Amino acid sequence: DQQLAAMRHPPLAKRVRRSTGLSQEAFAERFGIPRRTLQEWEQGRREPDAAVASYLRVIEKQPDMVAQVLAAE
Repeated sequence: DQQLAAMRHPPLAKRVRRSTGLSQEAFAERFGIPRRTLQEWEQGRREPDAAVASYLRVIEKQPDMVAQVLAAE
């Protein structure tokens, strides 16, 4: 049942990354997230804390803006 639920509702990190069309490596690099951490979120081994979940939701809505802000630093 848990695997079926995961198939219907992918983890937030996986959903957001897929919405950008980026590979795990490219997403992690573009948005400053360790690739291994991203993999663990996507595989359901760990969950992002509330602040990171909010960051992921902002990326989902405005990926180019977030990347632009990060690049300006």
